Amino acid sequence: MKKVIAVDGPAGAGKSTVSKIVAARLGFTYIDTGAMYRAVGLKFLNSGQPFTENFLAEITRDIDIKLDDKAKVYLDGVDVTKEIRTSEVSKLASDVSKYGFVRKKLTDLQREMATKGAVIMDGRDIGTQVLPNADVKIFLTASLEERARRRFEELTAKGSNVTFDAIKAEIAARDKQDSEREIAPLKQADDAILIDSTDLSVDEVVAKILELAS
Repeated sequence: MKKVIAVDGPAGAGKSTVSKIVAARLGFTYIDTGAMYRAVGLKFLNSGQPFTENFLAEITRDIDIKLDDKAKVYLDGVDVTKEIRTSEVSKLASDVSKYGFVRKKLTDLQREMATKGAVIMDGRDIGTQVLPNADVKIFLTASLEERARRRFEELTAKGSNVTFDAIKAEIAARDKQDSEREIAPLKQADDAILIDSTDLSVDEVVAKILELAS
């Protein structure tokens, strides 16, 4: 059995959904690195302060982010699992991830988490930067249209007042920003296995990953 699984891919590809299921099936710890960047974005948002690089560095320096085995996210001791899933926080997560000091802080935390046992970790740069020696590397993607549909259905089910076109434009912009950023851009690791989930069910994607992890 493989001990460390890295899952990368763009927004809305289903990384979190399938990673949680795979973790449960294998008895692994699931680490949602995107949630950690969202937590940084939320801390900035809650501060009510104007954005400056110095202020971002200040709030990041001693930030405390923890993830439990039920996929709950704690920011400075407070459960923010729901609060980090808004569109505003999503954009801020992408914004703050451009800064090297933020990425270093969270990468250090993520690597520390990975040393504690069998893990499956998802994000944008896990296979290329965070865990380059992972036993299994997956690049999970899907068409823009399909990813927008999934995110739209997820948000409307939670009562959010959003439109499909707005979500699609937001994801396209996020793709561009994540792929073109100077530090740790989103890209497929040379030794990662590509899985296109556009026409696959969640169970089919899970089965593929479990086979690779066996």
